[in-house]
Amino acid sequence: MVISGNHDNPDRLVAAGPLARDHGIIMVGTPKSVVPCGDYGSHKVVNSGEGFVEVEINGERAVIVTVPYPNEKRLDEVLYSEMEEEKDKVVSYGNKIKTLFDNLSKNYREDTINIAVSHLFAMGSAQAGSERSVQLGGSFIVDGSCFPVKAQYIALGHVHKPQIVPGTERRARYSGSPLQYSKKEIGFKKKCFVIDAKAGEDCSVKEVEFKVYKPIEVWKCNSIEEAISRCRENSERDCWVYMEITTDRYIGEDEIKLMKTAKKDILEIVPKISDDNCSDLDINSFSHKSFEEIFREFYIKERKVEPEPEVLDLLLSIIREEENNETN
Repeated sequence: MVISGNHDNPDRLVAAGPLARDHGIIMVGTPKSVVPCGDYGSHKVVNSGEGFVEVEINGERAVIVTVPYPNEKRLDEVLYSEMEEEKDKVVSYGNKIKTLFDNLSKNYREDTINIAVSHLFAMGSAQAGSERSVQLGGSFIVDGSCFPVKAQYIALGHVHKPQIVPGTERRARYSGSPLQYSKKEIGFKKKCFVIDAKAGEDCSVKEVEFKVYKPIEVWKCNSIEEAISRCRENSERDCWVYMEITTDRYIGEDEIKLMKTAKKDILEIVPKISDDNCSDLDINSFSHKSFEEIFREFYIKERKVEPEPEVLDLLLSIIREEENNETN
C-alpha cells in the first residue's frame, strides 16, 4: 500500500494506480479516498469506504485504516477552527485526528488483522504541546494516544529516522526513509520492519537493515591542498560529499573546479576561515578609526592582501551615496 505524504500531490500519486494495481499495490491519495473493490494482483479488495480498505490475501483478511497526510484541505474540514493560539490549534488538531481514527476503527473486526497507516508527526508526551513550537515540516504533532487501540500495527511515514512512537505499546513505528536524505542522517542506520500478524494476536516485528549503496560523507580538511588531494584519492568512490575546509583565505574558482573535476557528486564546499588573529583585535579601537581603515584591516586579515583600489573606491562611493540619500 502507498499513501500520499506532505510533499506529494495526491492526484499525481494515484495516477499510477491502474499500473500498480496489476502488481498488487493499493494507492491512496487522501483521507477521503475510496479504494475500488476487485482484484489487485494475486489478492483482492473485498470491501472499502472512506479511509479504510479490507483485503483478502492467501485466505486471510485484513482491515487497513488509511489516513494519508491529514492537512486541512485533504480532510475536507476545518481542523484548526477559529483558534489563534498555537497550543489551542494543537488540541483541536489532535482531537480531530483521534476522532477520525476512532470512527474509522469501527471497521475493525475480531476475525481480521487490523492495521492503520498514516503520514503525520507523532509524539508520546505532552511536552510537545504548549510550551514550545510544535510544528515540524508544516505539520502539527499529535499524541501517541490518538491512534486506534484496536490496531495491531500502525505504520507511519514523515520522520526519516526509524523509531517506535512512545505511548503506543510499541505498536506504532516509523520505518524511516530508505535512503540518506542529508548529512544529518549519517548517524543512524536505514531499515524496514517486517511484520508477522494474525487476527487477535500481537504482531511479531523483525528489523531488516538496508545497505547504503551511495553513502553521504562529510570530509573535514585542514587546507585547500588537502581537500584537492582527497578528491583525487577518492575519485572512483561512489558517495555524496559535503566538504568543510579550514583555510586562511578564500577558495578560488579554479581550486573548486579542480575538486569537482576530480570527485563527482560534491554537494557542498564550505570554507572554515581560521580566526587565529581574532584575539588580537581590539574592538574598542574601532570607534577611533574610519570605515576605510576598518575595512582595510578586515580585508587584509581575511585575504592576506591589500584590497585593490578599485574595490575600495567602489565600496566608499556606495556608502557616500547611501549617506546622501539618508540626509535628503
